Amino acid sequence: MGARRFGRVNWLGLQALADREIRRFLVVWTQTLAAPLVTAGLFLAVFSLAIGPMRGEVLGVPFINFLAPGILMMTVIQNSFANTSSSIVISKVQGNIVDTLMPPLSPSEILLGYLAGGIVRGLMVGAVIALALWAFLGQSIAHPLWLLVFLTLGAGFLGALGIAAGIISNKFDQIAAITNFIVVPLAFLSGTFYSITSLPPLLETLSRFNPVFYLIDGARFGMIGASDASPWVGLIVVSVATLGVGGLCWRWLKTGYRLKP
Repeated sequence: MGARRFGRVNWLGLQALADREIRRFLVVWTQTLAAPLVTAGLFLAVFSLAIGPMRGEVLGVPFINFLAPGILMMTVIQNSFANTSSSIVISKVQGNIVDTLMPPLSPSEILLGYLAGGIVRGLMVGAVIALALWAFLGQSIAHPLWLLVFLTLGAGFLGALGIAAGIISNKFDQIAAITNFIVVPLAFLSGTFYSITSLPPLLETLSRFNPVFYLIDGARFGMIGASDASPWVGLIVVSVATLGVGGLCWRWLKTGYRLKP
């Protein structure tokens, strides 16, 4: 194969795809940025009112401060997943997925373009919630760099998972099924609302095989400086999981699996 006329990387095409994915959620910012803030606030309010007064400190901090990083990460990853998966399924339903596949974009460039939208949306949601936590709870950030790394990895991992879900799904109810039976359980059963050390030994061991646990735990370390597992272990596990899912998406984009007739 000869050299591509755009060079090794079609930067213009990659930027155009990334811009399209970012503009998609910015146009409806009340749904994609404001609504997650309200949902996160409701989670914090309900759990703090129902359990907070009866619960002592967890990992050396008040329960509400322990809960906040988990809610933050859970909201980030759910929005990142929703951004990439909905974009692909909408294109399939409307019959314009060809507009993304036909331009001179390599599978890697398409993958990165979609991921850019998911990661940017996830990080913007995270920034809004973190600002609200600081304003209303006085929640400081113990390790800002660690928090940023795990939020970015979380958005990347679930963004890639959203691309995979979008590729294998042809209808919105299929995406809803993946969200309800895979994404939500992974988020809720990962230590978001509790420390996994309080679980029975078998369940604690199983939790450590869940990559989302390390995302929640890493965000908690970044925000309050305490965690159930080493952040370095979490960094390795989540990086490997993200590369694995991203590699699968790249393969499917290259072969046109469930994308081309």
